[in-house]
Amino acid sequence: MIHYNNVLFSYICRSIKFLLQTCESFISVIPSSPILSLFPPISLDEMNSVKLLDRMDRKYTFPSYRLNGILKRLLTNYKILEIDELRFARYETHYFDTPEYEMYTKHHNKKLNRYKVRFRTYLDSGLHFFEVKFKTNKGRTIKKRVLLPHNHYDIIDDAELLLNKRSPYKKEQLQESIQVFYSRITLVSNDLKERVTIDTGLSYKLGDKMISFPNMIIAEVKQDKSGASNFIHLMNELRIKDISISKYCLGIASLATNVKTNNFKIKLLHVKKLCNASA
Repeated sequence: MIHYNNVLFSYICRSIKFLLQTCESFISVIPSSPILSLFPPISLDEMNSVKLLDRMDRKYTFPSYRLNGILKRLLTNYKILEIDELRFARYETHYFDTPEYEMYTKHHNKKLNRYKVRFRTYLDSGLHFFEVKFKTNKGRTIKKRVLLPHNHYDIIDDAELLLNKRSPYKKEQLQESIQVFYSRITLVSNDLKERVTIDTGLSYKLGDKMISFPNMIIAEVKQDKSGASNFIHLMNELRIKDISISKYCLGIASLATNVKTNNFKIKLLHVKKLCNASA
């Protein structure tokens, strides 16, 4: 009994530490309210015209100390998503994979026609979705999702129907592989042809193992097709390279055991450098 209590106490302490680190990460990287308030707002209904569930993506990573300066340069070209007077949103995502991490391994091995399966909760609105993402051999990302009536992480009912229709997997093959937490700022170009998501305060939990990346920003440009982009132009001007980093793969490579990481070594070193960067 004493040993059990010690193990339980140790787990609780690690969980509290993770929550504190997550809160600290969230507070440290969200831009000051005056900067976000300078963007003209766009509502969720207005943004529906740029859902971009079938799209081309480009990702950029940079240290968090650069975020405010970058946002200032974007003020005249973008609107900011505002929901219930909030201009950023908190996300919680539970990914599913096979016990052997087949989906992760296919990404690591640079296979196209690959999938990601997840439950996503928008913590501020309470909306809860089950999603299947498919990366085609043409480099396009196709996302299908279904709104669930309440928060749960069981692939049943509409979630199971979507999984069966949009992926080669069955629910019996899958188990929860990792939990991901972050906050997101969403910008929409004035012509409504482009969306830029800016993710901050990235944290992971896998069983009783936890890790966070408070000093790294992941920005993603989402377009129906490659075209002119003020954000991409700014990244080129600032010499910030587009480096595709999957949040899911970063978490698995950082916390899971007995998985391949060879092809991610350069990206993992890049992440480490970003997290150690200072102004």
